[in-house]
Amino acid sequence: MRKYEVKRIHNLLNFDLDSLVKQSREEGFCFVERLVNDYKNGSNTFNDFGEGLFGVFNDDNVLVAIGGLNKDPFSYGQNIGRLRRFYVSKAYRRNGIGSLLVKEIINEAKRYYKILVLYTDTEQADKFYTLIGFSKGNIYSNSSHFIEFKR
Repeated sequence: MRKYEVKRIHNLLNFDLDSLVKQSREEGFCFVERLVNDYKNGSNTFNDFGEGLFGVFNDDNVLVAIGGLNKDPFSYGQNIGRLRRFYVSKAYRRNGIGSLLVKEIINEAKRYYKILVLYTDTEQADKFYTLIGFSKGNIYSNSSHFIEFKR
């Protein structure tokens, strides 16, 4: 198996995301493009307290997956984080890349939050997140899945 590394991304603009944007758009997803646009206009740079942007890089140092952690903007609770803009390049799926990335984000979220939520509307993503340990349910605003951290 090739070597993959999860790294915190401090400045998204230092990376070429054209391939991930194009692939995601072809699949009917606009959230990678939204990630780039929001980052450029400053509306979401994942730099507030308890937030972070993470990428998985292959052994050629090419970004093949991305995902972020924000304080949940839809919840009034201070202890709820949101997994956002999660995308794995099609060629790298089904080999542990997504799990590697989401587990890194979960570990980061545990440092700041009691609950981590996300929203997805695809069956494939639903299966992925439930296998990781998320529960399906919309008990938190604008979310489809959640995981509670025991302290």
